[in-house]
Amino acid sequence: LVGANFILRGIRYVNDFEYEKAIADMNRSIADNIETIFLTCLPQYTSIASTLVRDVLRNGGDVSKFLPSVVNQDLKLHA
Repeated sequence: LVGANFILRGIRYVNDFEYEKAIADMNRSIADNIETIFLTCLPQYTSIASTLVRDVLRNGGDVSKFLPSVVNQDLKLHA
């Protein structure tokens, strides 16, 4: 249990919105104090899925060009 009131989710495509909205609706039905905020990504990142980035990272690949610098820095600290 984290105690958060907001969930931040990224959307790349229209079908992502439908899926994410279903999750947001379920979260709100469980706890009405939870608000989901959707952000769209820049066009150059639409083809980059977090699943792909995690797979590259797990296999020792360089994911730095797919992530914001602050996330890269955090990954280096916890590596």
